[in-house]
This record gives sequence, structure tokens and C-alpha cells, in this order.
Amino acid sequence: MLGIIFTELIEGENVKLSTKGRYGLRAIVDLAKYSENEPVSIGSIAERQDISERYLEQLMAKLKKADLVKSIRGAGGGYVLAKAAEDISAGDVLRALEGDLEPAECLAYHEGGCEASGTCVTKYVWKQINEKINETVDGIKLSTLVEESKKVNCEEEKTIKACSNNAK
Repeated sequence: MLGIIFTELIEGENVKLSTKGRYGLRAIVDLAKYSENEPVSIGSIAERQDISERYLEQLMAKLKKADLVKSIRGAGGGYVLAKAAEDISAGDVLRALEGDLEPAECLAYHEGGCEASGTCVTKYVWKQINEKINETVDGIKLSTLVEESKKVNCEEEKTIKACSNNAK
């Protein structure tokens, strides 16, 4: 059920996640996948993910500020993860790019509250949804997304042998 709620939040008319979150998550998964041996250039990520280099530079600056990626200068430079992929969650990335992930701005369950906080029961709905969203995205590690990405690529290649060779 939470998957349905989260999908609707992302794809619905009242979209909470902008292209910053969606493209940024794709970009950091790409980076994690391809930076195991050497830094990855903005241009190569942009090409593989079909994202503008200028926009990707802005996203990487936010990810760098959040200490999720590091930039390497000079010939052969580019970007690498600032920590292991298993130590970065989708929640870390989304919050670095989007800020707070709350689906509704309800002051009732924040310090200070709002004028209706004493009688408002819907605050419990927003609080539960917020907690579940954060629990979900914090539980999804970048390493898991990289593995899923490799599986998807193998399915595209449509041969078991190609998948076996790529996994080695």
C-alpha cells in the first residue's frame, strides 16, 4: 500500500518530487555503477541518462554539498561517491536535492504547531505518511539500486550469458 501512496505522490498531479529528485537519483545510481574504478565525467552521466550537462552540474553541486559525492579535478577527473554505496540511502539523495519530503505542510505536528493543532485530527495522517515515506526511502540503499540497475541492463540484453559475464 505504501508503494502505491509513494508512486502516486511521485506521479500524481500534486507532484512532490521535482526533476531534481528524479534526475538526481538516476545520476547518482549511474555514478555509483560506473565509478568503481575511476571518476565519472558529467558528460558521460548526462549522455547515459539523457540529462542536460548544465542541469546535472547543478544537481552534483547539491550532492557534493551534502557530502554524498566528491569531485576529482584534472585530467581523468570527474565524480566519485563520497562514501560507500551501502552507506547512502535514496532518502539521503532526495533530501539533499529536494529538501524535506513531507507530503503536506502541516504545522500541527511540528514544534510550535498551528492554531488548529489542538483539535485537528488529520495531523496524525500527515505524520504517519511522512514517517512511512522517510522509513521507505531511508531503507533503500544506493547499492541496492545499483544491483537493480544491473539486472535491468541484463534484461535489456536478453541473454543470460551476457548477464553472467557482466556480474563477474
